[in-house]
Amino acid sequence: MNLKVGDIVSRKSYNHDILFKIIDITEGTAILKGIELRLYADSELKDLVKEDKKPNISKSDREIINENLKSLHLDRSEYFYLPGKILHIDGDEEYLERCINFYRDLNVKAYGITLKESEVYKYIDQYLNEYNPDILVITGHDAYYKKRNDMNNIENYQNSKNFIKAIKVARKYEKDQNKLIVISGACQSDYEELIKAGANFASSPKRINIHALDPAIIASSIALSVRNKSIDLISLIEKTKYGADGIGGIITDGTMYVGYPR
Repeated sequence: MNLKVGDIVSRKSYNHDILFKIIDITEGTAILKGIELRLYADSELKDLVKEDKKPNISKSDREIINENLKSLHLDRSEYFYLPGKILHIDGDEEYLERCINFYRDLNVKAYGITLKESEVYKYIDQYLNEYNPDILVITGHDAYYKKRNDMNNIENYQNSKNFIKAIKVARKYEKDQNKLIVISGACQSDYEELIKAGANFASSPKRINIHALDPAIIASSIALSVRNKSIDLISLIEKTKYGADGIGGIITDGTMYVGYPR
């Protein structure tokens, strides 16, 4: 079978558990990007099976959006609402576009920037000053190298140390974790170190993969929660695909102003 860049594939050796898009092919090895999960991988071409058609991403995202809309319980007949403002910095342009569409459908103001994970810390202060957000998302791709068998060594993660550097710069900009809410990490990230660096929410407590929209689900939920009132931490985390195995965090205040009359 002739495989090419752009094909949707799964891996025989992993029982076809995840759908990927081929983004590069070099000397018989394909570089893969998860369709639904914030994951990069590589694979020998002989281990890949081409899937007949691309999954219906928009339908999947629409279902997630509808679930979040149903949970809001906003009284738009009497009150008006001013959600918190989001700055979303993502290492993946396609995932960023999906997240921005997600925010837009929830009527949350969000600014999206695509930067390589290793470059975020260099420019994050500039964008924080430009957009002055209530909520900052720093995400993209990551991986834990299980074969190295040491979860406590930051060098065993693809991008966790880059996320940590960016979080620390953001915390120099604003130390108060209720004035600037930081959500960071991707698939298999070093959760504990991201939280220690100053993130309010981070992935991944069990070093598992997370859904492309999980950071946006957390960010939008906080943007649409009443300002100066603590969120229901467990209920919020349970909105994500894998719950507390994929994302964890600290009790945080909402960022939305509520006004009357409409």
